Amino acid sequence: MDFGPNAEQAAFQDSVRRFATSCLNDDLVGRDRAGTFDRSSWERCASFGLQGLPVPREYGGQGADLLTTALAMEALGEGCWDGGLIFSLNAQLWSATMPLVEYGDDKQKDTYLPGMCDGSLIAAHAVTEPEAGSDAMALTTSARLDGDSYVLNGTKQFITNASVADLFIVFATLDRALGWAGLTAFLIPKGTPGLTTSQASDKMGLRTSPLGEVTLTDCRVSVDEVLGAPGAGMAVFEHAMLLERAGIMAAAVGAMQRRLDECVAYTSRRRQFGRPIAGFQAVSHTLADMKVRLEAGRLLARRAAWLADRGELDAMDASVVKLYLSEAYLQSSLDTLQLHGGYGYMAEAGLERDVRDAIGARIYSGTSQMQRTIIADRLLR
Repeated sequence: MDFGPNAEQAAFQDSVRRFATSCLNDDLVGRDRAGTFDRSSWERCASFGLQGLPVPREYGGQGADLLTTALAMEALGEGCWDGGLIFSLNAQLWSATMPLVEYGDDKQKDTYLPGMCDGSLIAAHAVTEPEAGSDAMALTTSARLDGDSYVLNGTKQFITNASVADLFIVFATLDRALGWAGLTAFLIPKGTPGLTTSQASDKMGLRTSPLGEVTLTDCRVSVDEVLGAPGAGMAVFEHAMLLERAGIMAAAVGAMQRRLDECVAYTSRRRQFGRPIAGFQAVSHTLADMKVRLEAGRLLARRAAWLADRGELDAMDASVVKLYLSEAYLQSSLDTLQLHGGYGYMAEAGLERDVRDAIGARIYSGTSQMQRTIIADRLLR
């Protein structure tokens, strides 16, 4: 097995890296401080083709396989310093676009996928509630059939892209007594009566990615907007989480590569006690640890995408990728700051922003504790 890019994929990675470096990093410090989502950068990414990479060409996508998509996300993470933008892109790609590709009917795909690919539509995946995060079966948002529509009521929180989204995939239960068999996914366009969103919440990191609440108050949704089938929501949710956990950290591999390169360059020119600090064992061993984490994470991410292309990705594989890379990404971000010393602690260096962004990786798409639970459960069955 060779998970390295072929010549065409390597050339594509180079083009993504150049695009990201030249087009996506303007005024990042100001946007991060203000917590501003940059729609123009989103549209530039769409024009380049990133949002539609794994989407079939007949729906406006590029028709790429998932390994090529992961390689592109890796290059994006290396060239783009805006962790929030990358997170919003990945949130749409893995938890909204791919479930629609897999479970949408022809009309739904024709209606929504072209806009999601060309950047004119932003989508959000709305499952989390105040009392239901990792435990999807605890959600209380209800859906009641009334004629040719469902009437939805409930509140979703911590929803990525909520305040800017044009389309929501909302999960609700037809009957809590049915458990997973009652869970259903609905496609709800922005502007549907009864659907409201909050303004973006202030948060520690990923500040350029809007996060907010979605409230449904007697929100009427046509039966034609059920994604999959009534009661098939758990399959839609599990498909989204499988791909998201396997794919969302690919960009972190690129960010880790960028930071390692910066640390090697900085420690080679920064001198103390008459020599470059890279010559001190404590520093050189930190660089070595960063390299080991990077290469292990790179192989895990690429292997997961390769397995997904073959239809062989399972929940444990996805959780292993998510757990390892979320922890490795944070540790390498902390090491980068530490190696830069006092300068690294200053906001102007941009390194503290990476730490704030990386901390979120241990929480979103299922916490590190949840990933360990999934892995242990599969091992002990």
